[in-house]
Amino acid sequence: MNEYANTPDTEFNLELFFDLSADLLCIAGYDGYFRKINPAVSNMLGYTREELFSRPISDFIHPDDKSATAANRNNLTQSSIPLLNFENRYITKSGETVWLSWTSMPVDSEQLVYAIAKNITHKKKQEEDRNLLIKNLTDLNNDLKKLNYTTSHDLRAPVANLLAVFDLLDNTKITDNETQEFIHHLKAATNNLKNTLDRYVDALVEKATPQIDMRELDLNKTLDNVLRSLSSLVNGSRATIEVDFSKLSQIRFNETQLESVFLNLITNAIKYAKPGEAPYISISSQQVNGINQVTFADKGIGFDMNKVKDRLFGFHQKFHDNSDGKGIGLYLVYNHITGLGGNITVESKVNEGTVFTISFNRPTGQEVLFKA
Repeated sequence: MNEYANTPDTEFNLELFFDLSADLLCIAGYDGYFRKINPAVSNMLGYTREELFSRPISDFIHPDDKSATAANRNNLTQSSIPLLNFENRYITKSGETVWLSWTSMPVDSEQLVYAIAKNITHKKKQEEDRNLLIKNLTDLNNDLKKLNYTTSHDLRAPVANLLAVFDLLDNTKITDNETQEFIHHLKAATNNLKNTLDRYVDALVEKATPQIDMRELDLNKTLDNVLRSLSSLVNGSRATIEVDFSKLSQIRFNETQLESVFLNLITNAIKYAKPGEAPYISISSQQVNGINQVTFADKGIGFDMNKVKDRLFGFHQKFHDNSDGKGIGLYLVYNHITGLGGNITVESKVNEGTVFTISFNRPTGQEVLFKA
């Protein structure tokens, strides 16, 4: 049995709770003056007890919070209903601004208010930093959207002009077979570029609306479309691409974004192949525990995952000395996948290659996972 259970409260020195509390404890009169404070009040505000008792409490409140504080105090004293979690700012003697969160209880019979305050300045600073970060990210995102739209839109004009030149070209006057084949490939590549730009503009318009076009996509067809647009790069690099979609042939996703994912992962694998070696890329699909997945594996120069960590999908992040790399491809891949509720994991070792595993039907909000 607790030996103190029946001890009268008067035998405890309750004043110690008041004096030793790290929270701000005070008793104030209905007239707006402090009547009793604990040392934490004086220590935080920097005023002596005498200074705090000799002036109205409103003198210490931030000018922008005086009217709101007065209104809440009037409601408190007139309604006799406790005031919970009221936040306002005080100015310390040194001129610093501090945020306090108040819980106040009026006792009408005594014309007193008993109050406890917590210093939430650090929390407010975190909120301010977070809101600023959100604003900056929102502004950056809007700028990127505008740049993306403008670039995709404006590039269509010179591409259309180039196609018009091909139409005006009289092939009958060209007798060299190699030159004709070269012109044929060049025209096909230009047509693919025009189609890609058209899809990007359409996709940007789609993203400006709440609905995003999701449909069942044939993986082989999607890959063929991408490889057609990359035919010169693939052939020139002598890349070997092995494909196995036998376990899963379709994925529900946005067509333009899936093609962008395939394009960026293939071009990255070619770009970061081992020097002197032809790129090798393996693309496969599977279903693991009910989750649809597509895996891209290469035997390139890889990443040091301990150094890269969570920066791999960051905007304009570069990890190799390659003049062609802009640090945007993997950023787009990550945002395409996670923006539609998917997830992407990475396994990589230096000079051993990289494996990207994309999961298409995970809930939105999953974080990217990294494996060394």
